[in-house]
Amino acid sequence: MKQSVVMASSTLEQIMCSRCKKMSAEVLVSQPHYDGGAMAQGSRQEQGAPFETSSGLASAGFRSAKYTPAEWFNSYRSLLQQAGADHLASRNIQEDSRLMRNDTDATTMQTQTDGTRLLGERLQDIHRWKSDLQEHIARLLSDTTALQALKMRLEKALDATETPFAISVDNLACRSRRLGPDLVRDCVEVELYKEVDLIRNVQALLKRTIAQVATQMKLNRDAKQALEFDWSDKYEAYALDLKSGRFTNRSTDTQHHGISAAMMEQMSNVPSWIQFSQDNLFRAFREEQASKDLSELVQQVLLDTTKDLRVQCSNVNQAFLQRCAEQMDAKIQLEMQFKQTLEQIGDQEKNIVALQKAIDDKDAPQRVVESRLFQRFRRPNMELCRDEPQISLEGEVREIDETLASLHQELRDARNSLSNLENVRMALEKDIKCKSYTLFIEREKCMTQRKLYPTISKLSGY
Repeated sequence: MKQSVVMASSTLEQIMCSRCKKMSAEVLVSQPHYDGGAMAQGSRQEQGAPFETSSGLASAGFRSAKYTPAEWFNSYRSLLQQAGADHLASRNIQEDSRLMRNDTDATTMQTQTDGTRLLGERLQDIHRWKSDLQEHIARLLSDTTALQALKMRLEKALDATETPFAISVDNLACRSRRLGPDLVRDCVEVELYKEVDLIRNVQALLKRTIAQVATQMKLNRDAKQALEFDWSDKYEAYALDLKSGRFTNRSTDTQHHGISAAMMEQMSNVPSWIQFSQDNLFRAFREEQASKDLSELVQQVLLDTTKDLRVQCSNVNQAFLQRCAEQMDAKIQLEMQFKQTLEQIGDQEKNIVALQKAIDDKDAPQRVVESRLFQRFRRPNMELCRDEPQISLEGEVREIDETLASLHQELRDARNSLSNLENVRMALEKDIKCKSYTLFIEREKCMTQRKLYPTISKLSGY
């Protein structure tokens, strides 16, 4: 470096010397026009010569084209002094240029080194921000995928509630076809209505939860898109800064570029650059936390709804079993009473037959005693006496009449009793049929359908 500076300095001195020689030659060769009278007057004053006559005026024009030795000497001395001054100024300028070159080269190299170092630090910052952005992008993607799976579970769970709802509604419809006194609002019907209301509430809750999950998924996608845009910008900036950092003084792909004020105005500052990425990361963190909370909420909702539905299903089934047991006990008692009623009807019919025979059996004794009295009333005169046989016959007639009256009353009572027994028999038979039909509805229709109730896993959305 020093050798090149010395060579450049010697070259500059040679150029300056050649320029001085050229200037001296021009001064000696050129013959400018001077005023003859003024020149002659000046010579006379310098030499102390007397004023010339008119004969000396004839050669004034010829002599004015020449310099005097004093002028030649002054010109030469002035030229040497000027050349010396120029040489000194040139050497000073060369020294100053050398120092300036050294200083500017060192400053430029240091500035370039600092710029390269700052570009390296900037690349590290961008890489760190890129890593953070990429990490949160992966988290948002994972959270969105998890929410999508939970949304599918919620939709499956919502679809699964249609089966128990249809079963409950069909059970109510079937039980509304019960006959007679069995059409009662019992514990089974109460539990069925509770089940219908519970299923409707569960469906409404699942629909609201699905809407919340869909909204959160949209927020996650928006936050993820903002992070991806930021990551893409940083990726491009990283590539550009990396390319810029690889530029050296020996690079062949560098060139001059102008930077306008408009371009400077479009640039952001470091705090705003950091704040922009921090805002995106904060938004992503907020959505990640919201996704986590919503996932826990969805899990709890599925668990609670499944548990509530299964508990209510067990309550309904238990109410059905209890009601069927009650119906069965009532049917057995009715059948036993029906059997006893049939036996009583048979006995009463036999009793009626016996009473009727007893009444019929009193006809011959009644005819005998009445015939005897009639014959005795035909006795003549004083023979028509109310003697002992007469009193006995009259007592026998009264006894037979009273007996027949009692038998007829007993026969009427027996027939009324038989009629009542027949009514009871028909009522018992009708009620037994109602109980049998009710048991058919409860067991064969309702409880058979309730075996199709969804399992816990299906109600949980699996």
